[in-house]
Amino acid sequence: MLENKKYTFEDFTPGTVFHLGPYPVSAEEIIAFASEFDPQPMHLDEDAGKQSLLGGLAASGWHTCCMLMRMMIDSFVLDSASQGAPGVDFVQWKKPVLAGDILHGTSTVLSSRTLQSRPGLGLVQMRQEVFNQRDELVAASENPFFVLLRNKGGSA
Repeated sequence: MLENKKYTFEDFTPGTVFHLGPYPVSAEEIIAFASEFDPQPMHLDEDAGKQSLLGGLAASGWHTCCMLMRMMIDSFVLDSASQGAPGVDFVQWKKPVLAGDILHGTSTVLSSRTLQSRPGLGLVQMRQEVFNQRDELVAASENPFFVLLRNKGGSA
């Protein structure tokens, strides 16, 4: 299970930063996501978006979370011995993500610890920050995730 994985628990030391993106946001993607999952007018129509407090065709906050997840997957998750996550501690949508934006960001390790109840498994606490092309913070989140230890018999 670890043979092709670049990152294991031992690689997620506090302060480690993974760079995310770039991720271009298209009007078509915003409308497709909203049509299925959040069909509010400001997510479906440019004019409705301009008339809203969002100022244009804007991605749903949930869509922004999905784009963040895609950037995390591309940056480090698929190259890790990730075993999933028990949840998300918080998500903040700070500014609208508009059609034409190009997202980028960071995922930073805040803390890590091995699990006494599950030898060979660690819990890593991460903070994500997502910015648009103007380096404006558009979203932030924190969450733990589980990752296998390189040396299952020991502790980090």
